[in-house]
Amino acid sequence: MTHQSPAQERPASPRERYAAFTRRIERLCADDPGARTALRTGLRRDLDDVPRMHRFVVPELPRGGRIPVAHQRAYYAVASMIAAQPRHAFAAADAEPTADARETPGAEDTAPAPTPQQKYGISLGHAFAIAVAKSPARDKAMRESAAESRLNLLTRQSTNGLHRHLPAAVRYLSDVGVDVDWPRLLGDLITWPTDAKKTARHWLQDYYIHHTRSTDKNAGDVDEDETAQQLVRD
Repeated sequence: MTHQSPAQERPASPRERYAAFTRRIERLCADDPGARTALRTGLRRDLDDVPRMHRFVVPELPRGGRIPVAHQRAYYAVASMIAAQPRHAFAAADAEPTADARETPGAEDTAPAPTPQQKYGISLGHAFAIAVAKSPARDKAMRESAAESRLNLLTRQSTNGLHRHLPAAVRYLSDVGVDVDWPRLLGDLITWPTDAKKTARHWLQDYYIHHTRSTDKNAGDVDEDETAQQLVRD
């Protein structure tokens, strides 16, 4: 009889489960235009108003769909937002597996301990900070204002309000070339009804932490350039 090691029997972490779901939805959208169209019908809608989605989402839900309605709503919402991404996003996701896709049970025996980003993913606040950092200098102030405004709006929402406003925020990030960490967003949506304040705090803190780091780095780069120019002039 072959015995499995404790590492091989390690249950999947929540992030691994969320990543498995979002990868399957991305693959479905890439392979089946009809499924992608059906999934897009769920944007900003309640579970009772998305009959075309059930065929594609239910088989992918944990425990055969026997999960709380609030959790189901999070899975459906993320599936619809994934489907609403530009077509080229699915080709990129299919060509470049994420770190989650490469994880296998037992890998921790030889791999180094995961960084916080690998363990928890990139929050929506961090994604908005990336959007500001990637903006051209002439647009930076405008994009910073837009990012802060959108993020603060999201953090003040009830569960219903968050589901209503989130697709526009995700679309904004997509339009400026920033990828959303779907497993992290799924986890945050699942816990929002019970931990909204905590999740909102994490989003805001992540935004200002990474925005500050980017600003400090840019300031340092400017100082170095000015020093180099001064040396040339001297």
